[in-house]
Amino acid sequence: MASETNPIAPNFYEMVYQIVALIPSGRVTTYGAIAKALGAARSSRMVGTALIHAHSPGMELPIYRVVNRSGLLTGKHHYDSPSQMQQLLENEGVMIENDQVKEFNKLFWDPLAEI
Repeated sequence: MASETNPIAPNFYEMVYQIVALIPSGRVTTYGAIAKALGAARSSRMVGTALIHAHSPGMELPIYRVVNRSGLLTGKHHYDSPSQMQQLLENEGVMIENDQVKEFNKLFWDPLAEI
């Protein structure tokens, strides 16, 4: 996927979106794992910013599968309702308790290891 401003190399947001599109149903990853997979390990906040922009109409990415490093649903306030992120994950069989993914280590999808 190329950027309109640079038709050769994709920009950071587009690379984030490419990874997010690969997260399997019923699994979760973290902002930091995505940043690390992109060779920008200290850019987890920038990954989060990219995902905020992915809430725009027309973008159908499973961004709800991205949580913080502890498995917390830190992005839930960017959804139409406070429980929507949790509901989307639960629809895929991911159990949530107190805004945290249960069995996080078991469900963690590491893009560096699995792409």
